[in-house]
Amino acid sequence: MRLSWFTDTLAKRLFLLMWAALVGSHLLAYAAVRLVHLDQRDQRDERRMAPGSLPTFPSLPPTPGVPDARSPGGDRPAPAPMRDEPGPPDEGADLRPDMGGTGPLPRRSPGLPTEVLLLDYGVRLLVIALAAWWGSRWLAVPVKKLVKASDALAASIRSGPDAGGAPPQLDEQRGTREVREAARVFNSMALQLRRQFSQRALMVSAISHDLRTPLTRLRMRLETMDLAAEPLQRSVTDIREINALVDTVLEVFRGDSGAAEAPQASDVAAFLQSMCDDLAEQGQAVTFQGESLVREIQPQALRRVLGNLIGNALRYGGRADVRLVRDERGGMRISIEDSGPGIAPAQLETVFEPFYRVDASRNRHTGGMGLGLYIARDLTQRMGGTLTLSNREAGGLRAEIVLA
Repeated sequence: MRLSWFTDTLAKRLFLLMWAALVGSHLLAYAAVRLVHLDQRDQRDERRMAPGSLPTFPSLPPTPGVPDARSPGGDRPAPAPMRDEPGPPDEGADLRPDMGGTGPLPRRSPGLPTEVLLLDYGVRLLVIALAAWWGSRWLAVPVKKLVKASDALAASIRSGPDAGGAPPQLDEQRGTREVREAARVFNSMALQLRRQFSQRALMVSAISHDLRTPLTRLRMRLETMDLAAEPLQRSVTDIREINALVDTVLEVFRGDSGAAEAPQASDVAAFLQSMCDDLAEQGQAVTFQGESLVREIQPQALRRVLGNLIGNALRYGGRADVRLVRDERGGMRISIEDSGPGIAPAQLETVFEPFYRVDASRNRHTGGMGLGLYIARDLTQRMGGTLTLSNREAGGLRAEIVLA
């Protein structure tokens, strides 16, 4: 017969565990104390104490109204000596004439030795501690499974619907009622999230395709029309900007920003020095400092992140100072500093949101489309790192990338 009814909820399992731990600790303590106490009794205790006189729970005091087996003779008081037998009164006797006593009262047992009491309580505490340790680990198993499944779900969503594979699923048939209910809710949520992200990517792809076709036709018509050179060039530039915006949005929603490439062991200092030299040859104010550091990186993704951050530093701060240092945890830290006005503290996190721009004029000559920092942080997180912005005390902005 299955005992699932007794363990189908977390409350019942906790009750049974606590009850079993308490009962087991009492029984084991009683057995250990009785064994040790019987071994240590001397001949005088054997003559004075009858077999079976040890109390059920030796460390507990006698209960009023219940015969105390620790007294000689069990529930029968020790017989008083005959009056015609001379001799000194028994040690510890209490004549108490005011109570009408005519003889010594039975002497109480001296109790258990200290080492036996310590053994008694030690066994109880050990059993309860072991039960608590095992119970805590047992209760933590479903939580660990939920955390692992949540991490897998987050990775599945970040990889995009094109990565393939079903979302993680938890077993809905095992565990307590609460665990099974949590597994059912998690599985339903994972399927809904996967479906929504897939539908969103499909919708954006359809919109992008539908926008590209008329934009291409419009650009071709403008190029074949007899228009002035300046208006024609402006119109074609606007159409190309819209196409670039569509491509960027599609890239963001698909999640194919380039972080899926395989890591390669590279000298990060040489990699950064090459990027900075290329920009310096173009007349840009870019400097680099750092020692040789070999790490596994994703070159294309890292190049895109650094290109965005260095470009922002040059656009808004006039210069970009790139620095590479070894992180105290064994990773690496890349910082890009400029000498511009910086960003208001309240906007240091807001600028990472899609389509957000500090410059509200939406002028393409003073900024981009508001997706550069969002893509840069997304790529950094996919590489297992972090990207933060902070204002320098001497003025300007600092962008810092930390990679393991």
